[in-house]
Amino acid sequence: MSVGPGLLVAAPRSGSGKTTIVLGLQRALARRGLRVRGMKCGPDYIDPAFHAAATGAPSFNLDSFAMSPPLLDALASEAAGDAELVIAEGSMGLFDGICQETGRTGASADIAALFGWPVILVLDVSGHAQSAAAVALGCARFDPRIEVAGVVLNKVASERHRRLVEDGMARIGLPVLGALMRSSDLTLPERHLGLVQAGETDELDGRLERLADAVETALDIDRLIAMARPTRLQSAGGARPLPLPPPGQRIALATDQAFSFVYPHVLLGWRAAGAEIVTFSPLANEPPPPDCDVCWLPGGYPELHAGCIAGAARFLDGLRRFAESRTVHGECGGYMVLGRSLEDGDGHAHAMAGLLPVETSYAKRKMHLGYRVAHLLGDGAMGQAGRRLVGHEFHYASVTQSDTSHETAFATITDAEGNDLGTAGHRRGLVTGSFFHAIAHG
Repeated sequence: MSVGPGLLVAAPRSGSGKTTIVLGLQRALARRGLRVRGMKCGPDYIDPAFHAAATGAPSFNLDSFAMSPPLLDALASEAAGDAELVIAEGSMGLFDGICQETGRTGASADIAALFGWPVILVLDVSGHAQSAAAVALGCARFDPRIEVAGVVLNKVASERHRRLVEDGMARIGLPVLGALMRSSDLTLPERHLGLVQAGETDELDGRLERLADAVETALDIDRLIAMARPTRLQSAGGARPLPLPPPGQRIALATDQAFSFVYPHVLLGWRAAGAEIVTFSPLANEPPPPDCDVCWLPGGYPELHAGCIAGAARFLDGLRRFAESRTVHGECGGYMVLGRSLEDGDGHAHAMAGLLPVETSYAKRKMHLGYRVAHLLGDGAMGQAGRRLVGHEFHYASVTQSDTSHETAFATITDAEGNDLGTAGHRRGLVTGSFFHAIAHG
């Protein structure tokens, strides 16, 4: 079974300009009147929001390690079934993943192989010329499951530089679909977890229009569209699997610049299961709506808004009252806010909700990054004790003080290879939280 056509835009390494090319292409196609959908390989909260801004339609994540094949099929079908073209964006390098069986490594190449999407390779050619062809040839031959259909050159220094790179590509028979010159005008602002969020980026629509103009000028878009292939599905439909069961019937979801890391596929699953999602803003000093039966504090950037959150008495008091009789869960940033205090980047400690016995600090920065597999130690918003969840961590904040025992921990945690990482997070009464971001149950 197959649905609408798609392409995967990838690169040999991070920082090659994939997102710039993808957003410009998505907006250029959308303003031509095409129904275009974005998708993002791997765990990433930020890029899908930019895809949605560029296309006007939701963008889902596709993760070959964290998601089951039926869930991957369902999400691809949801997007491609309603689209004239899917433009998916890879993560890191095309083949970068974990050591697992073929097709389950979390690498972008797994997604291209699964759905039969040709790969458009973005090459940062700064610092080399004909040698870029050797990199492209290696990518084209490394994995026989995929097809590298063409390349886009990025950060080209001059017309002579472009001719030299194109000479190398001609020798290996890979078509060059276009080239973007080196330009600071085509970059988007960044911070410690990636791009500044779409909702916070100044003049985002104007930036997207400029990216689209650049891509329209530099790329052979008609040729690129012709390279797309139908999205190949393994199943013939049926009931859509739930990524995560809804934690309640009426979910109070914190939503603002401090609390924004929620996967679209999770919200889609909750709504499909009949749950209602009611948003509120802690930064606007709004408490969780009292007519909800569960409160969910997602990740985001509370470390950048710690003073505002600490001063939001109506939010904090309302959260504490809510937790007396109803379930509350915090993921990553939400977990930090449920703790006793949060130290910001300048070393100032701010009192938080005090619902969990933990203190965290962004001043003592250390990267925590990778897939995680969790087994719940108690019943709560994420399910019953013993449930297995697959997800990830990506944060720079660290725990500085914690009262934890096996009886009060949220879950036991391993990495993707099964190495024991001990326990994670906390549970106290109806409140749970940890730095773990759930992608799907497994």
